[in-house]
Amino acid sequence: MRRSLPTGAAPPMARAARREAYEAMRCDVCGSGERDEELLLCDGCDRGRHIFCLRPIAARVPTGPWYCPSCAPRSKPVKRFPMTQTKIVDFFRIQKGAEDGEVEKCSIFQDVKKRRKRPLVMHKKRRRILPYVPTEDKVQRLKQMASLATAMTFSNMKFSNELTYMPGMAQRLSNQARLEQGGMQILPKEDKETIELCRTMQKRGECPPLLVVFDSREGFTVQADADIKDMTFITEYTGDVDFLEKRANDDCDSIMTLLLTEDPSKRLVICPDKRGNISRFINGINNHTLDGKKKQNIKCVRYDIDGESHVLLVACRDIACGEKLYYDYNGYEHEYPTHHFI
Repeated sequence: MRRSLPTGAAPPMARAARREAYEAMRCDVCGSGERDEELLLCDGCDRGRHIFCLRPIAARVPTGPWYCPSCAPRSKPVKRFPMTQTKIVDFFRIQKGAEDGEVEKCSIFQDVKKRRKRPLVMHKKRRRILPYVPTEDKVQRLKQMASLATAMTFSNMKFSNELTYMPGMAQRLSNQARLEQGGMQILPKEDKETIELCRTMQKRGECPPLLVVFDSREGFTVQADADIKDMTFITEYTGDVDFLEKRANDDCDSIMTLLLTEDPSKRLVICPDKRGNISRFINGINNHTLDGKKKQNIKCVRYDIDGESHVLLVACRDIACGEKLYYDYNGYEHEYPTHHFI
């Protein structure tokens, strides 16, 4: 039996004309109608725009309604977080007792220096992760933390320097590094001590020398606020842990692989859209071009730490003060489309 048209439906000829109009749609920016699977149609004016022609670009086609910049409601201006020590202490939940921490920090740094006095042959076997050096100027350190708090507040995020396991998402028992397909490298004892030192410094408010700035083309980005040496620990990638199959159509543009298992239903990702840290704002490179690859100065490594998988961001070369930070979102699995990254 033929199906009756729903009430208010357009006549067949009108629907055919509309379909032809959509097929002839062109991008308002580049004028091309190619790659129509990445062409967004505005729900307000029906004009098209490629996801890679947007600024900042969109990682994927959103699942819900989308409005072009002309039809979209005005976005709220970026309101700077107040550079007030009490507000910053509350925002980052900085712990007191810095005096005791200074003694602890000095003793650990001395231990690190002692361990490095080894023959040159030992050094060539494996390079160790270095702790970051916090900015000594407390005012500048407040500026660094305020810049991160500004970006997180604008993005409706809460600060968390650890992986979070929320009700209804993946439980902590699901994060077992031994389930990694092909195995996962274990973080050596010396590097683990370095990471623990950096975590202790962060709890005291001694953050890495980084600034979060807003770029009109790339959105929020992170730049070095001091020279950073090769192999320096930058931060751990944090956020809510969830199963990949539940986030397959997620609009978040910063989902990070946490655990790759042989069973697809047990694969885990990190979602920093609600909770996270500065890693949320470090941009990815276009790893399909030589110029894009040259910009990479951070490497993303997944380690087995005490039986759990963790994602660490480490400098892969010397980074000059003022240089923006970039890393390869894909690592080795090449799951995320980066060919349109700036």
